[in-house]
Amino acid sequence: MTFEELFTKGGPVVWILAGYSAMALTIVIERYIHFLRMGRASDGVEGARGPEGAVVREIERAASAGVRDLSRVASRVIADELKRMEWGLRTLGVLGNTAPLLGLFGTITGMIKAFMVIEQAGGKVDAQALAGGIWEAMITTGVGLAVAIPVLILLHLLEGRVESRLHAMHRCAGLLLERYPGQGGLRDEPHGPHYESLGDMA
Repeated sequence: MTFEELFTKGGPVVWILAGYSAMALTIVIERYIHFLRMGRASDGVEGARGPEGAVVREIERAASAGVRDLSRVASRVIADELKRMEWGLRTLGVLGNTAPLLGLFGTITGMIKAFMVIEQAGGKVDAQALAGGIWEAMITTGVGLAVAIPVLILLHLLEGRVESRLHAMHRCAGLLLERYPGQGGLRDEPHGPHYESLGDMA
């Protein structure tokens, strides 16, 4: 089956899923470039860059300005950096989770049309024609799964990158705060990325 036949037989649902795929690919490429620009995670305070460097700079700036509660400064900067890293991931989650449902919707509507034709023909439909109508209806489910599976895999990989950088930020902040007397652990720490909410989508 050619792509032209796929889009012709699959109907509007396949076109929507193609849009899903294009949107997901755009987000993944943008996130990949974003993480490349951040560089590798820093194990220590010295030479920290990317989000870890931002945390270190803000803590040192706050300390120089006489701010006492440096742990709150660290928590705020970490939350801001985490939000930047999470950009687009909720959208990827929505695309990956709804693509199979959209494909199934296309299949159900296609099956309804096929059985309507059978009813109008008084049940006198040959098996070959019926089989053709059914497999055409199943196309959208296949396309939906073909879109969802790689999107969810890529989302999982990106989530792993975010988690890794989050831990690196906490490590750098903790090591730096140990140098200042009277500073406890981080408060209001983010507990990792959460993608179940559909709000604040990119």
